Amino acid sequence: MAIASQTIAVVLIFWLAVLVGGVVLQIFLSRRESRWPGLVLPALTFLYSLLGLLGILGYGMHTVQFALQAFVTMLMMNIPTLVLLAIYFACRSHKKKAAELDKMNIQDLD
Repeated sequence: MAIASQTIAVVLIFWLAVLVGGVVLQIFLSRRESRWPGLVLPALTFLYSLLGLLGILGYGMHTVQFALQAFVTMLMMNIPTLVLLAIYFACRSHKKKAAELDKMNIQDLD
């Protein structure tokens, strides 16, 4: 019993570290000068969600329940995509405001 709870704790700590590392990496990539590096992780998570949808479509059922299941799958699998895009847009808007402020300060000096 103690070994199982220790294993669960180690696995949870590992996944928490992966999650935090992914968020830190997204913030780092979003703050880059070019806008494209910040879109890499959201694109990867979106492609992963498409794989999940293709896995469901392989069953080939065409009912309302199947369509609802496909919709819920896409919605649930795109939660990381939405979180990463929110981080991206928050970092980019902060960077844009700072660039506008710098431009305004340069104009004030003239």
